Amino acid sequence: MSAGENAPDAAREIVLVTGGSGYVASFCIVALLNAGWRVRTTLRDSAKAPRISSELASVANVDRLEFAQADLNADEEWDQAMAGCSYVLHIASPLPATSPKKDDELVRPAREGTLRILRAAARQGARRVVMTSSLAAISYGSGSRQEPFTEEDWSVPDPTDTSAYERSKIAAERAAWAWHAEHPDGVELVTICPGAILGPAIGRHRSASAQIVAKLIDGSLPGLPRISFPVVDVRDVADLHVRALTAEAAAGQRYIASGPVLWMADIAETIRQECPSSAQRVPRRRLPDWLVRLSALFDPVTRSRLFELGKYRPVSNAKALRDLGWAPRPAATTIRDTVASVEGSR
Repeated sequence: MSAGENAPDAAREIVLVTGGSGYVASFCIVALLNAGWRVRTTLRDSAKAPRISSELASVANVDRLEFAQADLNADEEWDQAMAGCSYVLHIASPLPATSPKKDDELVRPAREGTLRILRAAARQGARRVVMTSSLAAISYGSGSRQEPFTEEDWSVPDPTDTSAYERSKIAAERAAWAWHAEHPDGVELVTICPGAILGPAIGRHRSASAQIVAKLIDGSLPGLPRISFPVVDVRDVADLHVRALTAEAAAGQRYIASGPVLWMADIAETIRQECPSSAQRVPRRRLPDWLVRLSALFDPVTRSRLFELGKYRPVSNAKALRDLGWAPRPAATTIRDTVASVEGSR
């Protein structure tokens, strides 16, 4: 099943994509346009529309793309943005550089923004909302385990094993499913839970997780901490969103969008093998946990992720492969393309 196979009326129907200036949203827009859909995407600032349209035009025909101004933190304009849309990809969500001082700074807008989208979609008669959640809502709060996490699992908002980001993702997706349970005959809901998203870039659209690769190749990391990531390619995340849009089996389901879990040392070794010209500064030394904890005293970003040290959280993508025919590319390809993108942006 291809991403556009279930979309015979794509040329006549509109998909709303929230947060069109974001990294994942940009690839979802391209995937939808290339599958024949009409797309409307929301921006908090409509003045960005010409730049975004120009960037996307380098990889897709943007004749069927339009923009609407709307803010997740306000009710105004969402009914207008949603009018006439058959489907919604709700991708926009706050992503801070560091953990906020209070959870509510992140949790409240994530939860309320999600509910705002679902209510507007229901009012405007959309058939289905596909929401971007995260593995942060599936595999956190319980430490390591060898058995892969599945869509049946839910993260526990334990402050010793989560940050405000994970807790915001848990709250937002829980709120979405609670709302759906209260409105079972309304708009259909699907949630996609990606891991650490890597891959190429479109224009200024950059992956936050690409900073992992950037720091590995620019010499700014003195060594390799014992931290692991479930890696997935942004192009495959977009493909899964489009597949989930109309597939009958997807209604009311969660899907893990991830490939293998890789330690930082694994990513470093892949860069050395796949990108030898960029590997001169990639560290080989593995940092002991005590040294990482010491450095965190002077680095708030490291300090906010100390709970990740030594944790291994494998996940299963079998459900997406089985239900939707999803076929993510090898992690080595994703890492190679991420390196090329990072190097090209310098």
